[in-house]
Formats: sequence, C-alpha cells, structure tokens
Amino acid sequence: MKMSSGMFYDAIDTLKGMISRPSFSREETEVADFLQQKWAKDGDKVCRKGNNLWIIGNNFDPGNPTVLLNSHIDTVKPASGWTKDPFVPEVDDEDKLYGLGSNDAGASVVSLYAAFRTLCCKEQPYNLIFLASCEEEVSGKNGLESVLAELPPVAFAIVGEPTGMQPAVAEKGLMVLDCVSTGKAGHAARNEGVNAITLAMKDIGWFNTYQFPEKSDFLGPVKMSVTIIHAGTQHNVVPDRCEFTVDVRTNEFYPNEKAYELIKEQVSCTVNARSFRLNSTCTPLDHPFVQRAVMMGKEPFGSPTLSDQALMPFLSVKIGPGNSARSHAANEYIELMEIREAIDTYVRLLDGLAL
Repeated sequence: MKMSSGMFYDAIDTLKGMISRPSFSREETEVADFLQQKWAKDGDKVCRKGNNLWIIGNNFDPGNPTVLLNSHIDTVKPASGWTKDPFVPEVDDEDKLYGLGSNDAGASVVSLYAAFRTLCCKEQPYNLIFLASCEEEVSGKNGLESVLAELPPVAFAIVGEPTGMQPAVAEKGLMVLDCVSTGKAGHAARNEGVNAITLAMKDIGWFNTYQFPEKSDFLGPVKMSVTIIHAGTQHNVVPDRCEFTVDVRTNEFYPNEKAYELIKEQVSCTVNARSFRLNSTCTPLDHPFVQRAVMMGKEPFGSPTLSDQALMPFLSVKIGPGNSARSHAANEYIELMEIREAIDTYVRLLDGLAL
C-alpha cells in the first residue's frame, strides 16, 4: 500500500502553511483555522474543540479496537540565534525545509495525516482517528487531555514527535516539586537564629544523591534535579525561609504519586507537587506494533523528553520524522525526504496490523 506522490507534495505545502502562521502554545487559532479549512476541503469531516482538530476514519465499527494518530500544532517561541525568518518556510538546495515548528512537530502532523488518508483507502482491522492537538509544549489542560473524553475508547496511539522514525516505547514522566525549608530569623553577627539555607542544603544533598531502587531497562533510574533556589533578604539577616524547586523525571516503576510519597518520607522540608498528571509510560515489547517495527529493522528506545504520551491512559509509541536535537533550536528544519519516508513507514507499520 503506497501513498501517491501528490499526497507527499500536499504534505509539504501544508507544512509550509503551518510554518507561515505563528502558533505558540495557547495561541494556535490561526494555524488551527488553516488546517481545519484545508482538511475540510480535502473532504474530511473535521471535529474541533478549542484549537484541537480530529477526524474519525470512515466505516467506524464499535466492535473493532481504535488506533489514535496524534501530533501537536503548537510551537515554542523562536530561540535566539535564528539567521532566517522563523515564519517564512524556506527550502535550501539540500532539500531542507526551515521554519519554526518544521521539525517539532509540523512534519509529524502532515505525515500522520497523509498516512491516515492512505490507510483509510482500504478496510483495516481497527478504527482510525487522526488528532492534531494544541498546548503540547506547555502540557496544557486545553490540549489533548480535553479531547480524550470526546473520542471513542482508544486501544493504542502513535504520537508523532521527532525520533528519526525509531519507536520510543517508553517515556519518562515529569513531576515538579516546590520545597520549603523553614528556620528562624536572627542577626548574622550574633549566634542566633536557625539558617534555613543550612537546613535546605541537607535536603538538597539528598535530592542530588538518592537513587530509587527500581531502574528501567529503557529509561534508567528516576532522575531528580534541584533547579531553582530562593532565600534571604539581606546580608546580615539569617534567613528563616529557603525555597527550592526540584525537577523529577520518573520511570514506569514509580507513578508520580508513589514517588512523591517516598520523597516526603525522606526529607525534612515541606514538599508540594504542582501536578501528578505527567506520568511515565511504557509499552511492552511484545505489542504487535512494536513487533512489526522491530521486524522492519527499527530499534525501540526510551525517551527522556516529555510529550502528550504522558496524558494518555492507554498504550502508545512515540515515533516521527526529524531529530529531537533540532527541536527548540535556532534555524529548525526538516528534510523533505524525512517526510516522504515517514509517511511510507507509518503506512507499512499500520496497514493490516492486528491488535
């Protein structure tokens, strides 16, 4: 089953249209309008909630499992160092298409849509839904999470992110902790007060050295990093409060709430988690999609970076065209051949797949 060459060129034109319309997180209306009109013109019935767009494949059968194809239409703001206009799509003589969001994740959006259209040309043993979601870059609650209740139950999802078309079968979760060590104020010249910074240092040392017992084959150990510290008001006052923030990247053995309870037992500071929403994910290697990917020479791996996979209460694999190192970087680009190969690979992975 092959895509038409016209579908490839249409994907490139659509990506150029996306690049030329700024779509920062929570500001995606213009690009969502563009895509809704484009896909409706293609003959699809496009559903919309906020700036999320989805299309349900033809011949939907409630008795069949449902596969979700998802990627995101929002971008970060341009990094410093761009030497090109990030909103003017430009193809150089090496067939690299430059523009903000070209790699992360516009190429995945247009490739998954082309694969969706191709796969829908023939009856499949599953239902197919294509979803272009918003607010992924900020893990916003008005993105994918707000749409899931509108969809039929999903058995499996493909998440389009730049992985070089290698399957990320596991992804680290994220939990941000706000911590406070409380001492007692005093004059720095006298032996009085309890220095909150000194108290915090003990707990910070624990965060820097503690090793969670369970290590993941694909994701390794849980990683904790103290990333922000605030304390003190002036040089001669012993501070009574030290605030610090910890970035916790969990593996599949530690749901965020479980990790949180363990941490609270080990430190003396107060600890508050901003959210437990963004948990680690892991899909077994014996899953039919993963097995087919391996048969095609793909190498499963674990991803340290976060995506909308964290919000999916069903099995998923992250796989898409491009390179993660280009994401959020100046002069972001995607190679045109990467898009062609992605469409072909998605179709080969999914055509006739029995879940």
